[in-house]
Amino acid sequence: MSNLGNFVWGIADQLRGVYRPSQYGNVILPMTILRRLDCVLEPTRDQVRALAEAETRPEILDVKVRKQFGLNFHNTSDYDLARLKKDPDGLRNNLVDYISKFSANIDVFERFKFENEIATLEENNRLYIVVSQFADIDLHPDVVSNAEMGDLFEELIRKFAEASNETAGEHFTPRDAIRLAVDLVFAEDSDALTDKGVVRSVYDPTAGTGGMLSVADEHLKTRNPDARLNLYGQEINDQSYAICKSDMIAKGQNATNIKRGDTLADDLFAGQTFDYCLSNPPYGVDWKASEDAVKQEYDHGGAYSRFPGGLPPISDGQMLFLQHLATKMRPVGDGGGRAAIVLNGSPLFSGGAESGPSEIRRWLLENDLVEAIVALPTNMFYNTGIATYIWLLDNTKQPERVGKVQLIDGTGLYSKMRKSLGSKNRELTDDGRETILRLYDEMADDDHQSKTLTNDEFGYWTITVERPLRLNFTCTEERIDRALAAKALTKHVDHTRLRDALEDVGSKVYFNREEFLKVLYSSLRKHEIDLKTPQRKTLWLALGEHDDDADICYDKNGDPEPNPALRDTENVPFTYGGNAEGADGRDATVESYFDAEVLPHVPEAWIHLTKTKVGYEIPFTRLFYKYQPPRTLEAIDADLEARIARVLELLREVES
Repeated sequence: MSNLGNFVWGIADQLRGVYRPSQYGNVILPMTILRRLDCVLEPTRDQVRALAEAETRPEILDVKVRKQFGLNFHNTSDYDLARLKKDPDGLRNNLVDYISKFSANIDVFERFKFENEIATLEENNRLYIVVSQFADIDLHPDVVSNAEMGDLFEELIRKFAEASNETAGEHFTPRDAIRLAVDLVFAEDSDALTDKGVVRSVYDPTAGTGGMLSVADEHLKTRNPDARLNLYGQEINDQSYAICKSDMIAKGQNATNIKRGDTLADDLFAGQTFDYCLSNPPYGVDWKASEDAVKQEYDHGGAYSRFPGGLPPISDGQMLFLQHLATKMRPVGDGGGRAAIVLNGSPLFSGGAESGPSEIRRWLLENDLVEAIVALPTNMFYNTGIATYIWLLDNTKQPERVGKVQLIDGTGLYSKMRKSLGSKNRELTDDGRETILRLYDEMADDDHQSKTLTNDEFGYWTITVERPLRLNFTCTEERIDRALAAKALTKHVDHTRLRDALEDVGSKVYFNREEFLKVLYSSLRKHEIDLKTPQRKTLWLALGEHDDDADICYDKNGDPEPNPALRDTENVPFTYGGNAEGADGRDATVESYFDAEVLPHVPEAWIHLTKTKVGYEIPFTRLFYKYQPPRTLEAIDADLEARIARVLELLREVES
């Protein structure tokens, strides 16, 4: 495949001077697609032309071509690439005629704005050369398989992206990552892998060039040639959409199942659900462009929208796609569905209790939708070297998996590539993939590569711990200046008179608030200063400072007032102390934690119960962390001495 890719890339040499390297794809990609379609049509071209002459109604012609020749597209032009070569003078008009005579479902050349490129090529005497060279490539499916064609598209896109310093990973996902995701979603569907005539559907809301859909199709046909997989996808990028749609058409898929648009803003498969869902959404990309539509859907639909768990920060839309996939799985009553989505580490732990991300995790876990999460090796993707994870969702878990999540650490299961592709210098080996699948199948539970936890083990309560307000008070010059600078006291207050009143209180230090306030308010009245209640509070707070030896400040009900500066929070795991009741065991568990972990250190503290929040996080890295003790000083000294000895030896060699 690399030789074919190099051959096609070599045609780009004809574009030098006319196009910048970053623009080569505007010609090479649509011409590659055109040649692929041209080869697919070749065996039945004459019959279809004859049929088109007898049937002028496009919709009826579509049906007849599909029924008689098994093709989901056709072309009624008198031309093909071989015939186009025979008329160099009329090449431009004839080529435009050829691409315009494809059936209506072939809109890919419009997305590439290919007519503009044809004009540019002719004006610069490059059109005939490019068409002739592509006509000599045999891209028929019998010669170049669908899988190889997908690899060719990937190689071309990657090279063009590198030339323009764009992010290749925005358009496609590495095959090794896709194969693992596909293996995981198919892992428990024995019927699809064995029964004759079985039909399944796969959906990718971020289809890119169709890599995930293609691998899913190949996987099922390899295991069960009699199975049928209907492929559905939506993609926002014009060129990626064009490539994906062309590839699906060449595979015999229904072209209307590949749609172009912003999935978050406009679900073009609204109301449809699927057996399998796959996705590799962009990482850390904001969803501002979709914000109005997303918020409108959430505000009106809530739990019945595509985002029932809530909305993440506007800066990262990954968790919107995560929820979207969860709602696109076939309902339990219809047999259920499974989904695999590739995400970075942020969705595991970002956001505190009751934040958007935490609430989304809460919805997923409390509805028992997360079956497994697999950590992939770093540097596996073309555009990033950060940690990535495959989330596996299932709404009809096997009995032994109900209420549990399996975490699999596959970070060490890679081999180094001989040549880096962008940021990708590692690949998941076949053995590594088999190891992950075995761990998943066995539902292994060990300290090294696999752990299985209950959903409750990811939940926690964030409690607010208060400590009593203890202040000493005095009217030194420093504190008076601080008080007069307070915002609440800068307007409608005579600072000269207020300063006089505070100086009259004196610099005596008071350790009891009530005693101090009597003196303070008496001085304010003496100087005819009338402050409102909020202003009075601002004043005495500015004149006070924390003092552990001061008396506790009490409110009007006789309860200790909290000191906001000493306020703290603690996260109490749902399972602390062996709690097996989950959220129902909150009060007893929190009290037990507080008595054991807080009171021994701050005996005067108490819990502000109304501020208790529920949170969920998946501390993947911490769960697999293994403590490595630091090297001993003796070992370090020995290493240094050995290195010094080696340096001295080299110096002696130089001197001699």
